[in-house]
Amino acid sequence: MHEQNISYVFLLGFPNLHNFNILLFLFLLIIYCVTICGNVIIYFFVSISKNLHSPMYFFITQLSVIDILMSTNILPNLLHIVLHDGASMSPAACLLQFYVFSDCETSECLILTVMSYDRYLAICNPLRYNSIINKTFCVKSVIASWLLSILVLLGNEIEIYKLDFCEPNVIDHFFCDLPPILDLSCSDTSLIQIQAFLVGIIVVICPFIIIIVSYVNIITTILSIRSISGRQKAFSTCSSHLTVVCIFFGTLFSVYMVPSKGQSLEANKALSLFYTVVTPLVNPVIYSLRNKDFKGAFERLKYNFYLVSFN
Repeated sequence: MHEQNISYVFLLGFPNLHNFNILLFLFLLIIYCVTICGNVIIYFFVSISKNLHSPMYFFITQLSVIDILMSTNILPNLLHIVLHDGASMSPAACLLQFYVFSDCETSECLILTVMSYDRYLAICNPLRYNSIINKTFCVKSVIASWLLSILVLLGNEIEIYKLDFCEPNVIDHFFCDLPPILDLSCSDTSLIQIQAFLVGIIVVICPFIIIIVSYVNIITTILSIRSISGRQKAFSTCSSHLTVVCIFFGTLFSVYMVPSKGQSLEANKALSLFYTVVTPLVNPVIYSLRNKDFKGAFERLKYNFYLVSFN
C-alpha cells in the first residue's frame, strides 16, 4: 500500500457472539479438518483408482485443490479471530488474503465452466467427446484457468496496492474482502470499482452464461431421450456438477450482485461464511456421496485393505 497511514488493520469478525466463541471455534475447527481431509481423500481416490482416471474426475481434483487453498486462506485466521474476539493483520497480509481468495474464486468459476463444456460434449455430442476432451485439453484448460485468473486480477490488485489508507483501520468482517478494503481508503476508488466490475463480467458473468447455455442444451438432449432409464443415466452424469454450480454461483450472486442496502451486515457475513467456509466442505460430499464411481472405488479399496490385513 502506497504511503499508507496505518500499520495494521483489525478484523472484528463476529463481535456479538455473546460467549459462544468457544462453540463457534470448535465448530469451525471441525469444518476445517473435515474439509481438508475430504478434499485430500477425493484427490487420493482419483489418483489411485483407474476407473476414476477420466477428464471429469481430473477436474474434480482441481476443485479439491482450490477448496483446500480457499479453506487454508480463510479458516486459520478466522479461528484466531473467533477465539480472540478479533485479530490484527498487516496491510500487506490483508491484501494477500484478498488476492488468494479472489484467485481461488475466479479459478473455480473457470474450471466449473470447463466442466460444463465437458458434460455438454459427453451428453450432446458423444461421438466427438474423446477427440476433443483428452489429457492435453484437460491440462491446458486447467493451466489456462489459473493463469487467466492470476493475470486478470493482478492489475486490480496493483491498483489497490497504490491506494492510501487512513484511520479508522477496522474491518467489520472476518476476512479481507474488496468492499471493506476500499472502505479503509482515503483515496479515490472509483477506477478500482470500475475495474472490479469489468473483471466480474469477464470471470463470473460470462462463465455463468456459458454454463447456462450448456445446461439448456444438455437438458434439451436429455428430454429427447425416449427411455426413462436413459434419461436418468444421462442426468446422473451431470447432477453433481449442477448442484455445485447452483450452490457456488447462488451464494456468490447473493453477496456481490444483490443490492446491499436492504441486507444487514450480519446477513452478508453469514452468506460470506457459507461460500468461503461451507462450500469447500460441501463440494467433496456432493461429488463422493452422490457418485457411484467414488463409492465403487471406496468399496474396492476397502476390499483390498481387508485382503492385505487377513493375509
